[in-house]
Amino acid sequence: MKSLIILLCMAGLNVSCHEAKTTSATKDDHMKIDTATFNAIYDRFQEPALRHRRFKHHEVDSLIKEHEKRGQLGIQQIGRSFEGRAIYEVTFGKGSKKVMMWSQMHGDEPTATMALFDLFNFLGSKGDEYDNIRSLLKENLEIHFIPMLNPDGAERFQRRTAQGIDMNRDARAGQTAEGALLRARAKAIAPQYGFNLHDQSIYYNVPNTKNPVGIALLAPAYNESREINPVRENAMKLAAGMNEILQQYIPNAVAKYDDTYTPRGFGDNFQSWDASTVLIESGGMKGDPEKQQIRKLNFIIILNALIQIAEDSYARFDKKQYEEIPFNVSQMHDIVIRNIEIGPDSTTFKTDLAIRRGETTVGRDYYVRGRVEDIGDLKESFGYEEIEAEGLKFIGGKVDYTNYLNAASLSQEQAFELLKKGIMAVRVKEEVLKEKALHDLPIHLFTQSTFYLPMSPDFGGMASFYIGDRNGNLKYAILNGYLIDLTKDFDRNIPIKNRVH
Repeated sequence: MKSLIILLCMAGLNVSCHEAKTTSATKDDHMKIDTATFNAIYDRFQEPALRHRRFKHHEVDSLIKEHEKRGQLGIQQIGRSFEGRAIYEVTFGKGSKKVMMWSQMHGDEPTATMALFDLFNFLGSKGDEYDNIRSLLKENLEIHFIPMLNPDGAERFQRRTAQGIDMNRDARAGQTAEGALLRARAKAIAPQYGFNLHDQSIYYNVPNTKNPVGIALLAPAYNESREINPVRENAMKLAAGMNEILQQYIPNAVAKYDDTYTPRGFGDNFQSWDASTVLIESGGMKGDPEKQQIRKLNFIIILNALIQIAEDSYARFDKKQYEEIPFNVSQMHDIVIRNIEIGPDSTTFKTDLAIRRGETTVGRDYYVRGRVEDIGDLKESFGYEEIEAEGLKFIGGKVDYTNYLNAASLSQEQAFELLKKGIMAVRVKEEVLKEKALHDLPIHLFTQSTFYLPMSPDFGGMASFYIGDRNGNLKYAILNGYLIDLTKDFDRNIPIKNRVH
């Protein structure tokens, strides 16, 4: 360890360097990499081919083959999915501690898969100032990665396999080709450590705060009584180490996932198979619809955890530090509007509205449907965006049935000008549906003979309306679940994902 620290100092790494007094990992002799260094590593090795969540198996397959050509990582096809897509295992290191991690067993949970390819770029490089980190991992660990375990689900961007089975409930029976493969690899490798990599709903928040949970962690239970044996305790310590660095990036935005024992779940079973297993759930962050910032956090906490396993330095954490992490609660929405007036003057009432956007996948793209998620007293609810609407009222939008011959070439600014005039939907020619089925305009486009906009909020109904004062002056548009401030210039950074109706 002393020689390792000296090497790090000579290499110029931004680490805390001191002379080690003991080789015990419980002493303060471990590698300390600060956030600036982690940021620099990530920026250099981020995989540029993966920028959006809906990448397909052929893209992953192509990247795997590139790493195979470079020859720095072990590459092995270990099986095929139900529909015949190749599933790969990537290996690194020759040490005695075996680590196994798998991503995207749910096909619509791709964030960690992107982070693993960033990590492959880092581990598969050499000849730079980070070689001592790679050497530490290579000499102490034998890491087995299985990226995109559910390629059939990923192809459709759906949670379940092509068989319609939730693979994360198939650890016991092994009814899916992919679940049976993961069980077989676990038996063959017999890892001491496991990482189960997922995405969770973006609508979880830290209790009693409006902070969305960026990352949720869990040391899964291995039995129904959720006892803590040494295997699970080590997982808790690893999670505590992850939380320590996460607090430097997303303070008060980390939570624990529900630890109810699931006898069919892979994380619970890996824990019972004597692999100290941590579940990492990628959540939500404002302004990060493609989860690129959360992808970076995955890369950092996984790399940091691997270093701590290599050194045994995770042992310095206490299970109490893990237990102090709060559990997820689901109180988040895309928009919360408070104290808005509803109805005509004679029957006006005041209430709160919560709005969420649901995604529908179309190939590599998607569109959303904004809906009214809740109506009523929502003091305990929070929004990524919130409006205090005291003194403001719900105003229905107008529909323009004029056929816009040039609607396919409408700019966002032109659509915004229509929106400011109270026009929320315009009819277009049928050919526009072919040319521009999906669009990013701040207005609804439709081809049918009629199009209805809500004149009052309807639970579960369309979230497209205005908020204005009692004189009818429009302040905000809620367009398909997106908040647009009509008193300001149009914000082109609003990631509107709409479709022609």
